[in-house]
Amino acid sequence: MIFNLATLISKTKSYKLPLDIFSLDGDGYHPKIEIEVNGVKIKAILDTGASKTAFDHSMLQEIIDPEVFHEEEKLSTGLGTNSMQCFRATINLQLGDLQVENFDAAVLDLSHINTAYEKLGYEKVIGVIGSDILVKYRAVIDYANSTLTLTQTA
Repeated sequence: MIFNLATLISKTKSYKLPLDIFSLDGDGYHPKIEIEVNGVKIKAILDTGASKTAFDHSMLQEIIDPEVFHEEEKLSTGLGTNSMQCFRATINLQLGDLQVENFDAAVLDLSHINTAYEKLGYEKVIGVIGSDILVKYRAVIDYANSTLTLTQTA
């Protein structure tokens, strides 16, 4: 198969987003970004170890109608807890200028994350951007320049 490099490049678009990289009291760092869910600006953490992008159940209910949540038959694990009830919701995401419509997101109880953040004096986050988005959009996290670059191929 022969690819025309010029055609491939012309169908590729990169989006650069600013990161807020904050210290966890000398115990590591978390990169945070501002995104939009259904047109509402929220804060989310980048988590390269999370397989799926997830949003907090109670906080997401303030943005979208909870009737669109669909209960999952399997329980979710990870994010620092044991198994927990999981829901799914189809949402529209905007990461900088990158629009991701009809995204199937996990909806979980992320209160344990926000409890830890509050104890450290940090603001709450509604979501965790996981590897499903980071891999699909070939994420490059530039810690030196505090940026996240996502690339979309048409």
